[in-house]
Amino acid sequence: NKSCFSQRKAKAAWCFGQRQVSSGLCDELIPPTEETVEALTELLRSPGSPWALPPDCNSEDEQLRELAVQTPQVIQDSFIFSYFKSLRLVNKGVNEIDANLLKFPNLEELILSVNHISKINSTNLPPTLKVLELCGNEVDSLKDLCTPPPPELQHLGLGHNCRLGSSQEDYLTDAFWPKLISLDLSYNNFTDLLGLLFKLRTLKKLRVLVLQGNPLALMPGYRCFTIDSLPKLCALDDVNITPDERHWFLGVSSNPALLQQDVEMVVTIGKIRGIPNPVLSEDLESSPESPMVTYSYYVTYEFAKDEKIDDRDNTKVTASQNPGPAVLDTESPPTGPESPPTGPESPPTGPE
Repeated sequence: NKSCFSQRKAKAAWCFGQRQVSSGLCDELIPPTEETVEALTELLRSPGSPWALPPDCNSEDEQLRELAVQTPQVIQDSFIFSYFKSLRLVNKGVNEIDANLLKFPNLEELILSVNHISKINSTNLPPTLKVLELCGNEVDSLKDLCTPPPPELQHLGLGHNCRLGSSQEDYLTDAFWPKLISLDLSYNNFTDLLGLLFKLRTLKKLRVLVLQGNPLALMPGYRCFTIDSLPKLCALDDVNITPDERHWFLGVSSNPALLQQDVEMVVTIGKIRGIPNPVLSEDLESSPESPMVTYSYYVTYEFAKDEKIDDRDNTKVTASQNPGPAVLDTESPPTGPESPPTGPESPPTGPE
């Protein structure tokens, strides 16, 4: 606690913490090159102090700094590593979890969201870990994480990895996660709802599940089938499961035929650029008679990798221009190749 200030500044700092003590008593009690523990602690706690912690720091940070003032002799590397129970590295460009993480023997929470991690070597994770958050990374396989997994883990966050799919369902069972309470698989590429629920049924302590953003969540009956398949679940997709839902969906999971495998998706196009404005109906009366010119456009959708594209998934959009009525409608998909419009005023047909 040696002072880096002049004697005059040291007296002022001590008196800042002990406002009731007279300046004469300060001169008598304070060594000329040191501040008291109370004065240093006050400087750490005061919002206007240059040594004050940022507002987003947690209680562990505050306690460790005060401990460094009160008992500086205990502040060693081994003590610091064992002190922390939570480690948060968000959007720091992390691409690997190495063995240095094992230096934290009491770590219970590890937040590594929005990084570039593709594989997690479970041998580098502290066995005391209870929360592992890997949202927004590049994880494509759970094999390395499960050989063996952290035995005490209660929450596993794997949302927004996009590469995780139904091939990883075998790693989501009670054999790997006997104490798992919360699981986030949102915004990935899981497509087999029945197969996934069959594995998740083995997680006896699972209470919170997030599957939204996966293709399987688009299936009609997804929520009711999931709720009835997992009777101990308390929340699905961040929405609490009510007793009424339990009652309404009772027995649904015993009849898989009710779960439709085909998904109908309605796409609404709000604005289209580059298409000539159609003539309004009131302008038709004053327009001279002339042939109707029709422009055809196609809207195509990109499918996930390795999935087949069916010609029936194309949508044909037609716009009519003078002097016919204004038209912008969606027609049935074509059964064969579309011939380009004819006429001197008709541009070639192509994707817009």
